[in-house]
Amino acid sequence: MRVLVVSLLYPLPTNVARGTFVSDHVELLKQLGHEVKVINPLPRMLTYQESRRSTLTGVAKAPKIFTHGDTDVYAPRFWGLPGHPYPSITQRSMKNISKKAPKFLGDWKPDLIVCHTIWPVGELADKLAKSWSIPWIGVVHGHDFDIGLQDPNISNNISSIVRRASHIVTVSDRLKTIGEVILPDKISTIKCDCVVEGEWQNKIKNWRGRWRKDQIDILFPADPRRPEKNHYLALQTGEELERRGWKVGITTLRQQPRSIVWDRMLVADLTLITSKRESGPLVARESIACGTPTVSVNVGDVGNFLPGECVVEQYDPVKLADACEKTLQKNWEHQIVMPEIYETDTIINQWSSLIASLVEQT
Repeated sequence: MRVLVVSLLYPLPTNVARGTFVSDHVELLKQLGHEVKVINPLPRMLTYQESRRSTLTGVAKAPKIFTHGDTDVYAPRFWGLPGHPYPSITQRSMKNISKKAPKFLGDWKPDLIVCHTIWPVGELADKLAKSWSIPWIGVVHGHDFDIGLQDPNISNNISSIVRRASHIVTVSDRLKTIGEVILPDKISTIKCDCVVEGEWQNKIKNWRGRWRKDQIDILFPADPRRPEKNHYLALQTGEELERRGWKVGITTLRQQPRSIVWDRMLVADLTLITSKRESGPLVARESIACGTPTVSVNVGDVGNFLPGECVVEQYDPVKLADACEKTLQKNWEHQIVMPEIYETDTIINQWSSLIASLVEQT
């Protein structure tokens, strides 16, 4: 089957860390035997404007057509202003892209569209699906429901796009609950697949060192420029640990390829997650797969798989420091076992069944 993936986020030649969860899904679709192409609309901007967000790095001068791995990617430009004051301009841009996309695809006509993120690329997915009379699936990772539905400029647009989808997939049950208010009968939860290659996979080992004397290396697994990742709280936690006698080093991640991310997980004593909002976070599962103990505020679904002493209810550096110390003291003889819903085979089966049912209905 031919599957067209439309996404607002996707790795770029100069920013391979951008939207890796989408490229992971593309690889999963290929594992299922599908032929996949990608359309990744990018906002028009000047280079200096990229500094607004880490996910914008590399956007200004990205080529319109490139390959990521062995996947063909078309990156047309659209008009969109920060804060979405005039969403109708962006909608018209998506309409124009829908007229140009067939030229990129040539004789390649998809049987299904999978659209990662809803605004604004869901408009493009919907128009293309209607022109080819094929189904399309919208995938919600968090921002559209957590932020977009609260934005008076685009909340109605997001709700409208969701209602037009053949099916909506959310990556967490919390997001599904939000989406059921809009589209109660055509929504399901499928987790993102956690892809850590074999040479980086490891078991969590017991920490051995001088208590409150040795150095501990803490990985903050995000770009500090992203405000929702709450880097300041991680720094406060490090300061609290230093007051207790620890020598603390905190490493951050800025647009590194996956291999370097996993390398840093392997050498860290702890991964510390302090995000204000998350759907997973996927990075917590990657950290565990690399054998790195993880401490997190109770965000996303970490409570489903992290031990209780590793999860902190309050955004409090003292309590996070307590959790870091308890995690260092923990005996990891019994490793973390991920629930079945996070297993790759489960995720593959869910996607396979959903795609088959939609195509059969069509």
